[in-house]
Amino acid sequence: MAKDWLADDLITEEQESIRDAVSDLAQKYPQEYWTELDRAEEYPDDWVKELTDNGWLSMLIPEEYGGGGATINESCIVLETLNRWGNSAGLIHAQMYQMGAVLRHGSDEQKQKWLPQIANEGLRLQSFGVTEPDAGTDTTRIRTFAKREGDHYIVNGGKIFTSRFLHTDLMLLLVRTERYEDVEKKTDGISVLLVDVREAKENGQIESRPIKVMSNHETNQLTFTNLKVPVENLIGEEGKGFKVILSGMNSERVSVASEYIGAGLYFIDRSVGYAKEREVFGRLIGSNQGIQFPIAQAYVELKAASVMRWEAARLYAAGSREGFYANACKFLAADAQWKAANAAMDTFGGYGLTEEFGIARKFQSSRGSLIAPISRNLILAGIAQRELGMPRSY
Repeated sequence: MAKDWLADDLITEEQESIRDAVSDLAQKYPQEYWTELDRAEEYPDDWVKELTDNGWLSMLIPEEYGGGGATINESCIVLETLNRWGNSAGLIHAQMYQMGAVLRHGSDEQKQKWLPQIANEGLRLQSFGVTEPDAGTDTTRIRTFAKREGDHYIVNGGKIFTSRFLHTDLMLLLVRTERYEDVEKKTDGISVLLVDVREAKENGQIESRPIKVMSNHETNQLTFTNLKVPVENLIGEEGKGFKVILSGMNSERVSVASEYIGAGLYFIDRSVGYAKEREVFGRLIGSNQGIQFPIAQAYVELKAASVMRWEAARLYAAGSREGFYANACKFLAADAQWKAANAAMDTFGGYGLTEEFGIARKFQSSRGSLIAPISRNLILAGIAQRELGMPRSY
C-alpha cells in the first residue's frame, strides 16, 4: 500500500478511532457488492441502513438532540474513509453537509422538531433541490416560486439533477419568494424551505423522473405542482436564503473534497499493489518510471489537497463564511483524484476497463467531480474576481 493515511499527523486519538470503526464497516462491502448494485442500478439500502444504525449519518447533530455532537472534521474522516475502501460516500454525503444549514440557520423549534427524528428514528435528509434546467450554476436565476398563502407556501416549478430524492424523507429546497425581476440585488428574494417529501409524494405534489447518468448515482428531475410547505419550515429569513445556501455550500465543498481524497487514495493503493505484482517484458511494471511518476505525482497532489481541506474545515468550524479555502480544496482534491484515476487506468491497462477489477466504476465517478457540485472553471473565475481583483467574467 501507499502510506496508510494522509491525516495521521492532524487527527486526534478519538478521530483515529472513528476512522478505524468506519474502516471496519466499509470493508464489509467489497468491490463485488458495488458491482452488483451497478448492474442492477440499485441503491445500497443495507449499507445506508448500517451507517444510519451506527450513528454516522447523525454524527453532526448535537448530543442534546440525540446526535453524536461531532464536528465537520469527523465527518470528513468518515467520508474519506468510506471512499478509501471503495465505497460510494457520495450516496450519503448530503446528510453531512446539509446539516450545517439547519444547525446554523434553523430556529430552535425546527431543531427540536426535526433533529431528534433524524438522530433517533433514522429520518433521512438526503436531497438538496437547487439546480434548475435554465439556471444551471447561475443560482440567482432560479424560477421555482413559493407564494405565501396564510401559514403555507405554495410552490410551483422544477429542479434537475436532484440526487437521492427517491431515498430521502426530507429535502432542502431553494425557491424564490420574490421574482428575479423584482429585486434590486440579484441574491435577494431567495428562500430555503425544509420539505417533508413523504407527504408531498403521497399527495402528488412532487413528481420525479429519473435521469440516467454514467455512474450509478441516483439523480432526478423534479416537478412541483402546488406543493404546500408550512411557513414554519422556512430556514432562516424569507428572501435572505442565499446566505443559508452559501453556508451549506462551503460545508459541501469540504465534504466532497474529503471523498475525492479518499477515492484518490483508493486508486493509488490499487495501482501500487498491482504495479508491484504485474510483470511485463520480464520485469515488474512498478519499476518503470512511466508507471511510478504519475502515481507519485497524484499522491503529492492529494497530500496538498488534504492540507487545504483541513484548513477549510477549521475555518468552517470557526464560523467563517469565507469561501476561498472551501472552493480551493474542492478544486485541488478533484484534480488530484482525476490524476490518480488516470494513473490507475494506465497502470492496469486493459484490465482497468473491466468490471472485474473495479477501476472502471470509480474512474467514471471521478470524472464527474471536475464539474459537480461546482465546475473547476467557475471556481477559477470566482478566485480571479474576488481574490485577485480581476474583472467579472460572468
